This record gives sequence, structure tokens and C-alpha cells, in this order.
Amino acid sequence: MRSYIPDYEMRTPESLAEALRILADEPGIWKAFAGGTDLMVLLEAGKLSHRRYLNIWGLEDLRGIEVTNGHMSIGALVTYTDIQAHPLLRDEFPMLCQAASETGGLAIQNRGTLGGNIVNASPAADAPPALLAYDAELELISNSGLRRVSYSKFHSGYKQMDIRPDELLTRINLPRVTSQFRHYYRKVGTRRAQAISKVCFAAVGAVKDRQIKEVRIALGSVAPVPLRCLKTEDLLRGRTIEPATVAEAKAQLGREITPIDDIRSTKNYRLRVSLNLLEDFLTTLMASPQQ
Repeated sequence: MRSYIPDYEMRTPESLAEALRILADEPGIWKAFAGGTDLMVLLEAGKLSHRRYLNIWGLEDLRGIEVTNGHMSIGALVTYTDIQAHPLLRDEFPMLCQAASETGGLAIQNRGTLGGNIVNASPAADAPPALLAYDAELELISNSGLRRVSYSKFHSGYKQMDIRPDELLTRINLPRVTSQFRHYYRKVGTRRAQAISKVCFAAVGAVKDRQIKEVRIALGSVAPVPLRCLKTEDLLRGRTIEPATVAEAKAQLGREITPIDDIRSTKNYRLRVSLNLLEDFLTTLMASPQQ
């Protein structure tokens, strides 16, 4: 069943200021429409429930990748193709570039945006685990001003986010402190390309004097939200990677994630793969050059 197009309305603001004014005047009535790669699927299936959209695709204020000494700031409308093409992102944030390369096919990568991927809030999305592992920060703007939110605190439940009806996501900020880290990203799906993940695992870590100096671990498709595994990280910091440590970490991760059975996979498969990926990450981390 397809949607009936005349039931829908789309407005195209000429500026960010106009878009914010519309959202402020009628909060909750209008929703942002960026690349549309998820929304058009719902429209085609007759499942797009919201009826009024703001086409923000042409807002230049939401584009571009800015570089400072401390951060890389990615506009919400930056596409997966843009991400893969940026040399500093490839060098310093390789997991994000890998996630971008494994999201859909070329058409999706040319149109899909990083901001849309975040606000669509799918727990199976490819980029969020990498962003969580890189300790990303989000910038949200409204007529009331700009505020910043740690991405690890942005998702509060399935499709629930810390964003008000009058706000737009403008930029994603990544701290440039990744040179010390070993990067580890794995997407497990039915196929190697154009598949929704059964498990998505992203982690960074640094070892000094055979002890874990820093570690961040994030997963997708194993909870109602993209999940930063803070308790597993806390267990690992300062520990030597040995069989007992790996076993404890796997047990903790098993308590921290909540995979389910669905059409793509089973709870038991997701759990087993997640634990195996954690062990492989720790093994890889221990084998990396010591600092």
C-alpha cells in the first residue's frame, strides 16, 4: 500500500532563520526532511504517519566540515559520500568513514545525511556506534539559541531523543584526540553490502605498560537505542588484558545489552556475536603497539 501524495505538505525555507521561525510558530507540526532516504521508504510503504515537512536540503548553514585544532565539526547535511571523501576524517576517524561506506549503496550514500541518520534514531544505524565511540557532541539550534548535548545522552528510548520540536540538529562535533587509539569497527549483516546490521560494534582503546589506558565501546542493534557500554568500559580501564579480564568484560557486556529476536536475527545470535567481537577487539588491542 502506497501513501496518497496529496495528503502531504512540504515547505522549503530559504534560510535557516526561516526554518527556525516556522518550527517555533508551529512546534510539532513540521518535521525536518533532509536526504529522505528513510522517509521515502516509509512513504512508499504507506507508513509515513507525519504529514507536514520542512525541506532543509538546501540550507548551506547545515553543510560543510570544519576543522580546528581541537575538533572536527560536521554539518548535519553532510552526506556519507562527503564523509568518505574527507582526508582528515579518513585519517583520524576511520570508523566513521567505514560506517559511511557500509551504509546502503552509492545512491543512499550520495543522498543520506549524517544528521538524518542520527535523528531517524534507528538502533540499527551504522554511524551512531562510531560516533559514540568517538565521544561525539551534538549542536542543536532553535530561536531560543544554541545548545550542545553529548551524543551518549541524546537517545533516551526507542525513537526518543533530547531534541525539542522547535530545534534542528546543526552540527556533530568530534574531539581530535584519536591518534592514541586503536580503532575497531565491525558490521555484521546478512550480506556484505546494502544490509541492515544484525550487530554493529565500534570501539577505540589505548594500552600503556600492558594496561588499558582508555577504552570506549558502543554497539548497535542490541538495544532500543545505539548504546555506549559505560559499565564494560569502567571494568576494563586500568586492567591488563588477560583471559580473566576478557571473561569478566564479556559477562558485563552481556548484562549491559538487551538484544531481541526479530525478522533479521535472534537474541542469542546477537548476544554471542557481540561477546565474540568484544573478545576480538581486546585481543587486537593487546597486540597493538604499546605506548
